[in-house]
Amino acid sequence: MTQQLRHHYFRHLKDDIPSGIVVFLVALPLCLGVALASGAPMFAGLIAGMVGGLVVAWLSGSQLSVSGPAAGLTVIVFNAIETLGSYQGFLVAVVLAGFMQLIAGFLKAGIVGAFFPSAVIKGMLAAIGLILIIKQIPHATGYSVLYGGPEAYREEDVQEFLLPIYDAFNSISHGVLVTSIVALLILIVWEKPWFKRQKILKLIPGPLIAIVWGILYNLSAERWFPDWAVGSVHLVNIPVSNSVGEFLNNFIFPDYSYWTNPQVYIVAATLAIVGSLETLLSLEAVDKLDPLKRTSPTNRELKAQGVGNIVSGLIGGLPITAVIVRSSANINSGGKSPLSSIIHGLCILLSVMFFSNYINYFPLGCLSAILLHTGYKLAKPALFKEFYRKGWSQLLPFIITITAILASDLLIGMSVGIVFGLFFVIKANYRDAITLIQDDSSYVLTFHKDVSFLNKALLRKLLAHVKPNSTLVIDASKSHFIDHDIVETIDDFLVTAPNHNISVEVRDIYGKERLVKNEEFIVLHDHHDEYPSGKKVLIQKNIV
Repeated sequence: MTQQLRHHYFRHLKDDIPSGIVVFLVALPLCLGVALASGAPMFAGLIAGMVGGLVVAWLSGSQLSVSGPAAGLTVIVFNAIETLGSYQGFLVAVVLAGFMQLIAGFLKAGIVGAFFPSAVIKGMLAAIGLILIIKQIPHATGYSVLYGGPEAYREEDVQEFLLPIYDAFNSISHGVLVTSIVALLILIVWEKPWFKRQKILKLIPGPLIAIVWGILYNLSAERWFPDWAVGSVHLVNIPVSNSVGEFLNNFIFPDYSYWTNPQVYIVAATLAIVGSLETLLSLEAVDKLDPLKRTSPTNRELKAQGVGNIVSGLIGGLPITAVIVRSSANINSGGKSPLSSIIHGLCILLSVMFFSNYINYFPLGCLSAILLHTGYKLAKPALFKEFYRKGWSQLLPFIITITAILASDLLIGMSVGIVFGLFFVIKANYRDAITLIQDDSSYVLTFHKDVSFLNKALLRKLLAHVKPNSTLVIDASKSHFIDHDIVETIDDFLVTAPNHNISVEVRDIYGKERLVKNEEFIVLHDHHDEYPSGKKVLIQKNIV
């Protein structure tokens, strides 16, 4: 490590060490909870947390982002494991997804996230929040008739979502229900402004308090109220290692025979696309929260996430993304550099190696409460109100995306949402790009921004409104680019205008469909040989 890198990582050591420990305390229950919701081995969530801290944070250019297993991928992971019929087969898809992200980073695809409508992305996250709530209610109530993980709950259609909830309340475990409800109340209270204003309480993560409550309650109940204790089936169960060799034996490796299964590649592509989008969205949010307003390199982040997923898949971990909850905890606790994320990964590694027997005291009901709280924050009513206030152009893609995801799956739902989102974008562009103003027999046709072939039909419609024996000014001074189809439509109108005694003045139309560069200016194509009104336009380089 060079002296410059050492200075970069260690100059904020006094801030990054306590911040890394706080992030670890937030991440540990979340890693276990995401694994629970995904139907994967608990240890897989911890592996992903380790890799996110020790590998991705080291390679990423983001100063404050924290990576690990994400709640946003739980639906995909659960469905993929069920479809492939093997967790080892699923790991092959995780490795492939990592390679796809790595290639995307080298192809500079980090900018792609900016082209997805915000309403669709937030609709996806809201749908995931609703699914988390629905899937975790059986665990939060101690439903054990078909217990063994979320595989009892399928997302085939909206009706089947509700059946586990009904069954769960008919098979309640009182001890699990108490731990879940109180843990959820703790998480809600911990988010209140009064708690956030207290310096000491601000440093203690709510999920940690919820877990501590669950452990203390269960230990007390086992001693004094055995009928209200939490059964062993409702506690975390990860392998306990007594030596380094035993620890290494806990890792799971991919089943490479699945290379020939076409479903693996579909799963990998889905993981790569959704994981990359969630990473880019989290990265943008983290940069906005960063007190120093640093900008993270998106392409480098995709490469780091790709390497992280390759490593995680090779040793049995869940897929990884940048995650906003842990990143926010990092910022709020005073983290300044990637070292805080690296420290959090190191703490997860040490806890798994030496304190697994204590982690196995964690009640699953508390993890479910954490996931229920996370799901609520992703799909809170205020979000629906926000999109309602924004109007139909934002509300409809948002609602349609949620509905489509709940009725089918994440990828199909996203695709449907994007189609509707783009429809409203095109509609808005179509309506606002060109206007026609009439004053008696005088008309002014104005191009308010760059116009493409999508505006061709609107242009023809507006030109058809120009009456004979009138004057028309076509003003394109506000646009820097005009599609060739638009210029061609205007040319056709100029040819027929004299037949209707329409006098036309053209301003800054020609040449904007083709730019020819010289040393001092960008010279736009000159049509003045064809039309008397044509003119040569010079635009300084710093404007274009």
